[in-house]
Amino acid sequence: MRTDGLVAGAAAALVASTVRHRLKTIVVRDDLIGWVQSGTKTLHEHDARRQWHRDEIFLLQRGTAWDVENDPAPDGHYRALVLLPGTERLRQFEPGPGPVRSVDASARLPADAELREALDRAARALDPVSPASAALQHHRLLEVLMLLAERGWRFEAGPDVPWSDRVRRRIASHPAFDWSVHALAEAFAISASTLQRRLAAENTTASDVVRDVRLETGLALLHGTSLPVGEIAARCGYESHSRFSAAFRARFGLPPSDLRPVTSAAQPMTVPG
Repeated sequence: MRTDGLVAGAAAALVASTVRHRLKTIVVRDDLIGWVQSGTKTLHEHDARRQWHRDEIFLLQRGTAWDVENDPAPDGHYRALVLLPGTERLRQFEPGPGPVRSVDASARLPADAELREALDRAARALDPVSPASAALQHHRLLEVLMLLAERGWRFEAGPDVPWSDRVRRRIASHPAFDWSVHALAEAFAISASTLQRRLAAENTTASDVVRDVRLETGLALLHGTSLPVGEIAARCGYESHSRFSAAFRARFGLPPSDLRPVTSAAQPMTVPG
């Protein structure tokens, strides 16, 4: 994921797997646009389920939570391109005239050729090694949002970024660091007690956010790279493979080994794919 601040909050990643798996309680941290390129994605919520197949677009609203199932069938592998436009872009975007619905939890639409090409251009512009300027990245993201609006869909920008998300993004830049509440408070130039109060008002704690970010980063690395599980554990701040595996199973309902092998490498991303 790009973290140089050129397009704050925006990211793109490719998620791929040849193993059918189901992950419990995946929280969507940012409004998300996904293109299923092969295989099948199913989201489970209580007794309901929503499903997307090859060449369908899924739109997921920030703050929703799902059990996520990625299935290689019927194509032999699961592959999805995921794009986060970022709150800043959503606030700046004006869809223009015409009826446009706000995404309520999730939405589905076909991935027609024009939309596929725009998503691919945006993802390439956001690649960490891309020479694309901030202005071009911004343009590519707005192009995707405009095409979605022309097809009747938009995301609501929502309120200011909550403190838990600000802390989450800081931790995600270096998940293996020893993030104590004092270290986090120093990073934001506030007192530890102030940070604790702000997080408590959002029903969380610094240690909860650190744990969530590390495990979500591990999930992204398992989905998007071929790194050994032991190295992923170290990159996420865990002292051992076994501790990471136990925490991962407790959080997502399956051990990290159940997500292997993957078919393609991608940059780490802390979002479900």
